[in-house]
Amino acid sequence: MIRPKVTFPRSPSIPVTDSAIHEALMNVPRHRFVPKQYADLAYADTALPIGYSQTISQPYMVAVMTQLLCVNVHAKVLEVGTGSGYQAAILAQLAQHVFSTELIPELAARAFRCLRGIDCRRVRVRHTDGSAGWPEQAPFDRIILTCAAPAVPEPLWAQLRPGGRMVAPIGEDLGTQRLVLLCKGIDSSRIEKDIMAVQFVPLIEQGLGQQP
Repeated sequence: MIRPKVTFPRSPSIPVTDSAIHEALMNVPRHRFVPKQYADLAYADTALPIGYSQTISQPYMVAVMTQLLCVNVHAKVLEVGTGSGYQAAILAQLAQHVFSTELIPELAARAFRCLRGIDCRRVRVRHTDGSAGWPEQAPFDRIILTCAAPAVPEPLWAQLRPGGRMVAPIGEDLGTQRLVLLCKGIDSSRIEKDIMAVQFVPLIEQGLGQQP
């Protein structure tokens, strides 16, 4: 079966120029990660509800955030907010090791099934409070948040390897969220770059280190 191509804005503010990301978007069947009632919109450039007040991000935003990460095949990646599992599936096309955390147990279980359903075995999904990261697997070369935090959770920054990159939506209110790229120097210094205005569901915490 030939899958439709995901669509991007005609004049994007940030062009997606990485051919490997375009190939990843072609290889991952987005319709497998959306509820059946939204299947006809699976390849439109729009976020879609997945239940529990959560969404699957628009393909363009997935592509932009992935491009900012600069993932390579040797990278060890942490994703905070598995959601549908779609972003993790895209990352797994580019990196050998993807670790993804999800606080909502039903979404974690569904994402695991969706990933296995497309034979994506490079992703490990853990039902836990993502603000605490995944200490046993740290450090990570790349960290991505798919939900908006008021500020970068310090456990996540601590688990980022020197020389690593983190991409995160920062801000509490929809009107003030910004997509931020953070780079960690070899001396653990922090460089932040404001990328663009975004709208993401908020990061849900159950207390740092507490596993539901």
